[in-house]
Amino acid sequence: MDESVEPLGMRVLIRKDENRQTTRGGIVLPDKAEIPTISGRVVEVSLQVERDADVPLARYDKVLFHPKNAIPVDLEGNNLLFVVPVEDVVAVFRRSDSPRRRRPETDDAGPTMGEG
Repeated sequence: MDESVEPLGMRVLIRKDENRQTTRGGIVLPDKAEIPTISGRVVEVSLQVERDADVPLARYDKVLFHPKNAIPVDLEGNNLLFVVPVEDVVAVFRRSDSPRRRRPETDDAGPTMGEG
C-alpha cells in the first residue's frame, strides 16, 4: 500500500535538495556550515494553495525555503520531505527564454491638475 502526504491549509510539501559540500564557485563547505535557507522541489500543494491565485506555487517548482517552521515527514528513510507553510517559501526559481525586460520609464511628475 502506497502512502502519500497531502498538506492542509496554506502549506506545500517540499522534497529538499541533497546537501552540497562544495559551492558552484568551488568553495568547500565545512560539515557544520549552517545555511538559513534550503532549496527543494514542490512535490504537492494543498487545495487551498492550489485555488489561491495570489500564491505563485505549483507542483514541480524549484523553491528556496526557510526551515524554521518546516515539519519533517518521516515517509522516506533519508527524511528529505518537509511540510512547509507558504510564508516560509522565500523564492521560486524561474527560467526565462528571453532576457528579463525592464519596465518602461515613466514620468515621475505624473498628470497635473486640470489634465483630463
